[in-house]
Amino acid sequence: MYDTRGARTPARARARASAAVLGAALLAAGCSSGGGDQDPGARITQQPKAADPFWVNPDGNAARQVAAYEKAGKKSEAEQIRKIAEQPVGEWIGLENPEQEARGFTEAAQKSDRTALLVLYNIPHRDCGQYSRGGAADGDAYRTWIDGVARGIGDRPATVVLEPDAVLHLVDGCTPDKFHEERYDLLKGAVGKLGSLKHTRVYLDAGNAGWGHPDQIFQPLRRAGVDQADGFSVNVANFYSTKDSIAYGKQLSAKVGGRHFVVDTSRNGKGPYTQGDPAERWCNPPGRALGEAPTTRTADPAVDAYLWVKRPGESDGTCKGGPKAGVWWPTYALKLARASTP
Repeated sequence: MYDTRGARTPARARARASAAVLGAALLAAGCSSGGGDQDPGARITQQPKAADPFWVNPDGNAARQVAAYEKAGKKSEAEQIRKIAEQPVGEWIGLENPEQEARGFTEAAQKSDRTALLVLYNIPHRDCGQYSRGGAADGDAYRTWIDGVARGIGDRPATVVLEPDAVLHLVDGCTPDKFHEERYDLLKGAVGKLGSLKHTRVYLDAGNAGWGHPDQIFQPLRRAGVDQADGFSVNVANFYSTKDSIAYGKQLSAKVGGRHFVVDTSRNGKGPYTQGDPAERWCNPPGRALGEAPTTRTADPAVDAYLWVKRPGESDGTCKGGPKAGVWWPTYALKLARASTP
């Protein structure tokens, strides 16, 4: 049943927290990227705010790869990876320092007059024991973690994608029944906590166009608090086309009070992979491409934004020669970029 979902980014080494604060300090000092010896040609700029209000992290994996390629004289490779480095991508908040990380990213974004895009992926019993298994130890730990994220965001602008797959796995039988009530309570509490922040928008994840039908998930979404959220997200870390994702989202929106939604277009430029083992078509599939660039100017008024929630170039898991889930994989990043249209 896992052929219709993508592996998620796991909790990273908590050097992420210090990197977030470093990024904020660099921006405050007027620098545009991390690493003082970086070639000026590798500097990363923000996208025009009118079309793309989200923050581009100048010290992300792709930006560092651009700098490394330029330093090595690999100009062609650098320009390909720049296609990723100059777009805003989701910052996946880790387990250990949620307040520090959330504060670092939102402060850096605010200094650039942009909105931070944060992804929260720490629900207990996450990913049903697959590549991104883990999450908070229990419900109390999760609530404490959410409280930390909320304190870190404060009154700064943020868009939050909440718990990819968490509701879907309540529906598809992946998450054992004994955990269902707790998960609904945790998700509803998280929506309420984050939604109460002054400038935070919350989108509860709602699966993708390939896993099933909106009739199967709209009631669980309501139990999880979608009516109190700004909307829901679709296609996170997956490959379904924007057209199919919008069609799925609009059908689901009609069943949850007309809630708007966002679409992850990070790697859907060629649509889903349809060959090989059906159980792992979602995991580092070959021949894929970057999708539409992040923007709030979408093809449908019900779609609030196209987002790059999954960070292009980071592995889905240890399949097809990939490293662990969430680890930067430059070879795959280059393939995504080279296959994409301008």
